[in-house]
Amino acid sequence: VQLQASGGGLVRPGGSLRLSCAASGRTFRTYSMAWFRQAPGKEREFVGSMSRSGTIGYDDSVKGRFTISRDNAKNTEYLEMNSLKPEDTAVYHCAARGSVVFSRNPADYNNWGQGTLVTVSS
Repeated sequence: VQLQASGGGLVRPGGSLRLSCAASGRTFRTYSMAWFRQAPGKEREFVGSMSRSGTIGYDDSVKGRFTISRDNAKNTEYLEMNSLKPEDTAVYHCAARGSVVFSRNPADYNNWGQGTLVTVSS
């Protein structure tokens, strides 16, 4: 599956953004999807994920502020981000793995989108 993330941009602290990850192919529903982010000089870190069965998990740093959803009819995964903080600034990547469960380890994903930059700054 090929992935393309979009929706990044510049937003002020406390603001909101919605990222989208569009997937090609007709097998999207068979993939567990995830979002990762990478800030300058830091390692890629887990943000959240939704398994193909609908189980959702978030990193503690975004729990209560970010929401993952997916529309299998549109082959698209979403990341709704609210109450954004400067420390949320990063390139956000969507990823997919052909497994019934999600993983917090980026090494477990073999399909990646190109990333979209989110900058939170006043």
